[in-house]
Amino acid sequence: MGFELTSKDYVEYLKKAYVKIHENGDYITSLDAATGDGDHWANINSGFGKLNEMADELEKLNLFDLFKQIGKTMMSVIGGSSGVLYGSAYLAAAKTLKEKETIDSPALCGVLEAMLDAMMSRGNAKPGWKTMIDTLYPTVECYKKCLADGVSEAETVEKVRQAALDGAESTKAMEAVRGRASYQTDKGVGHLDPGAVTMSYQIEILMDCVKEKL
Repeated sequence: MGFELTSKDYVEYLKKAYVKIHENGDYITSLDAATGDGDHWANINSGFGKLNEMADELEKLNLFDLFKQIGKTMMSVIGGSSGVLYGSAYLAAAKTLKEKETIDSPALCGVLEAMLDAMMSRGNAKPGWKTMIDTLYPTVECYKKCLADGVSEAETVEKVRQAALDGAESTKAMEAVRGRASYQTDKGVGHLDPGAVTMSYQIEILMDCVKEKL
């Protein structure tokens, strides 16, 4: 039998993701200062910080309501476009979890794919545009391939985790299509996208949490 994540498990993941994001504030802000307006970390940190404060109430919700609440909270707390994108992503993911009491591997892949589709649709963005999509897209593609190929859950976790890290790293060579970096002479080439990096943190921690359940 494979892993199953409950609402409480997912809230534990959110707590750990907040710690990872919070501890890397100076690094993320330095990345953003090079290509953007320097507020990405503050926005994301405030969103995950608020979820951390709400942990006790969140873990009592069923998965559908949990993801809806996360989405609404992120949309109201996180500033800029990230709030809308993360909010939309979680609201879309909630729809995949109706009637589900736990998240197994196929369901988790479905959650991530719903998030990706919502972010691409709401942000009108594509892979290769030097955004958080460049972390999430290869993550989802890798996860879907692992499921299709019957790869073990232990190996899937490692492959998906690496796909996220590689995706974030790939943004260094990309030219920005949107945002402040797109107006720079070098289009941000040579710099990692901060949104892609914070997304890779989330996937990394999520896979670590799944690994503990195997």
